[in-house]
Amino acid sequence: MAKQRECGPPATWDINNTLLYCDLCIEEIELGNRPSTHFNKEGWTNLMTKFNSRTGRSYDRTQLKNKWDHLKKDWKLWKELLRGETGLGWNPIKRTIDASNEWWNDKIQVLLSKIFKIHSYHMIIYVGLIHK
Repeated sequence: MAKQRECGPPATWDINNTLLYCDLCIEEIELGNRPSTHFNKEGWTNLMTKFNSRTGRSYDRTQLKNKWDHLKKDWKLWKELLRGETGLGWNPIKRTIDASNEWWNDKIQVLLSKIFKIHSYHMIIYVGLIHK
């Protein structure tokens, strides 16, 4: 029988909590608690403890892992969007790719199903997090 976790409130992520989570992930990576593609038990425990302590939330490992997986998916899309592109920038205030409407329209034509999320919601990308 499949293991079911107790359902608490769903995780909600604002920009500040996402950035804090990314910083904590980098901290755990630098401590050696991500020996391969995922954090080890100590890394997940540290992430849960630090994140919940600093935010007042009570997210479990599954919720933090889901966020990691979504960030990784977004990172892959980010890399695909920018592959071979020049003349683009990053708007630190809006936290978006700084590109013309023409550039976005061209990308939408090619990658409509994938790009809509980033174009519509101005995705947060913490450059380098996944590859540290």
